[in-house]
Amino acid sequence: MYLHEAQAKALLAQHGIAVPKGHVAQTAEQAHGHAAALGGACAVKALIHAGGRGLAGGVRFAQAPDEAAQYARAMLGKALVTSQTRRDGEVVREVYIEAALHFETALYLSLIIDQRQAVPVLLASAEGGMEFEEKAVAAPAMVQKYPFGVDGSHNPAALAAFLEMLGVSDSHGAAVRGVIEAMLRSFLSNDASMIEINPLALMADGSAVAVDAKIVLDGNALFRHPEFERLRDTARSDECEMVAQANEINFVRMDGDIGLVVNGAGLGLATHDMVIAAGGRPANFMDIRTMATAEQIATGIGLLLNDPGVRVLLVNVHGGGMTTCDRISDALALACAQRERAVPVVFRVAGQNAEEARAAVAGLPMPCEVAGSMTEAVALAMEGG
Repeated sequence: MYLHEAQAKALLAQHGIAVPKGHVAQTAEQAHGHAAALGGACAVKALIHAGGRGLAGGVRFAQAPDEAAQYARAMLGKALVTSQTRRDGEVVREVYIEAALHFETALYLSLIIDQRQAVPVLLASAEGGMEFEEKAVAAPAMVQKYPFGVDGSHNPAALAAFLEMLGVSDSHGAAVRGVIEAMLRSFLSNDASMIEINPLALMADGSAVAVDAKIVLDGNALFRHPEFERLRDTARSDECEMVAQANEINFVRMDGDIGLVVNGAGLGLATHDMVIAAGGRPANFMDIRTMATAEQIATGIGLLLNDPGVRVLLVNVHGGGMTTCDRISDALALACAQRERAVPVVFRVAGQNAEEARAAVAGLPMPCEVAGSMTEAVALAMEGG
């Protein structure tokens, strides 16, 4: 679950990380009032679930309340398109009015899980700021890694040496170490999958302030945190994704034309990558959970049939355990019966009850080609089924 900047900073502040004063505004008039309360000079930030706001005009710096209101009015109700949104962008429904800070040096800090070692790892760079992502792509060596123990344990002396290698001066060393340790506490206690501070401003008095922050909470651990339900921004959630979640399907809508029907996150990602490698554009990511019924899977398939941009369905399923191949073919038949729109289907299955499923799709009311391999299935989907 993605948090907005204001929400992320509130969680970090609970663990002692300094953040600028700020207020959420839903109207230009509220923005004016908040800016006046902060002394006039402020940052006006679009609150969306995506990065790259600054380069897309979603972060503006105002010198007076009237200017803050002007910027807020220009953002609110408009779609902001960044390098991390879909092509149609994300509508700005709130802005964050934040006290302006003056600093010369800033770091990039991020905590994620190292998938190979299964431990938290710190990603850090001495060149934090608005254009960090572009710089990191051009020069990956600017980002350094520091692993922690699975429980967050670490050697303080080793962390201090890491920061010294990064170029953090002695005058800021204690403050930056404090921020990192607080990030780690927040990361573990909140079951986060990512915490990012960019930039972490290094102030003249030796302190460190989180100017921008992102937090992604592990959706699989939310049952341990009922207090986070109030942070869920359902108004901004994709309706298709919410319907899929309610039907035991992990679903992410994209802007391609090949609809993917896949079980398992790993197979889903592999299918997505193969389509991209072949020059295609997936319309979605799909991971059918093991407990999904045929009716629920049919609902997920129906989301793709309802999308006029989808020109072909690519079914790629490995049957086993609770999800058998014939459950997928039953769901496909049910989805087709419930909707008038028909698109070609490429059907590749392997595993439990695969033969029964292949025989069943022969009776579908839409063109269906059975593929013997993933490579063949992707090639057929590229041709249009």
